Amino acid sequence: MLKLFKRTLLLGLILAAATARAELPADYKIVLLTENLPPFNMAVDDKNFARDEGIDGINADIVREMFKRAGIGYTLSLRFPWDRLYRLTQDKANYGLFSTTLTAERQPLFKWVGPLTKTESVLLAAPGKTLSVPSLKEAGQYRIGAYKNDAVSQYLESQGLQPINALRDQENVKKLTSGKIDLWATTNPVGHYLAKQEGVSGLTTVLRFNEAELYLALNKDTPDEVVQRLQKALDELRAEGFIEGVTGNYL
Repeated sequence: MLKLFKRTLLLGLILAAATARAELPADYKIVLLTENLPPFNMAVDDKNFARDEGIDGINADIVREMFKRAGIGYTLSLRFPWDRLYRLTQDKANYGLFSTTLTAERQPLFKWVGPLTKTESVLLAAPGKTLSVPSLKEAGQYRIGAYKNDAVSQYLESQGLQPINALRDQENVKKLTSGKIDLWATTNPVGHYLAKQEGVSGLTTVLRFNEAELYLALNKDTPDEVVQRLQKALDELRAEGFIEGVTGNYL
């Protein structure tokens, strides 16, 4: 009797797995959305619209390989603004968005695959500058440049600091090297990548704060099988050193 029960249970599990996999149509695709957030995802021509191979970056390369290994189809487009992409992914089935910071508030709104990469907020000084900044409180004595309406700038303001905001984060590279600001509040590795694009290297990290992880956020109606296959593929890529290699290519 026990053997019969075990066989019945095993058969049931096999049929359940086969049924779950059959629920995913052969032509199933995810509509992937992203924005310009170098070096994680960006348009090759630096514009605010791009498709497929016109998009590169650390996370773009990771996501492509992840979908390829998982055997799941997708389309990829880069658009603007972020708020519209965020709402589309919430409202439309089979939509996905990256690179998305996973927070406690956002967690129940999507299904998540990741982390793709990690980031941290930093204060950077110009090459050769020696500044002692043990905490954000002490940073208030310096002129701090930041990116208008960026999460880093908003966080500094919430802490009582008054950053000098630029309309483009790249502007802070020249401000820093020319002495117009003492510190640049940005995200690592975004800041070092932007500086490299402007021909500047050797920036000094004087303070690290607010670590975060970037994920692929999927609409809540995405089949669990899709999430599981993508997560498995991502875990394999990380174990094989693929993610480390891709990151090194850009930085």
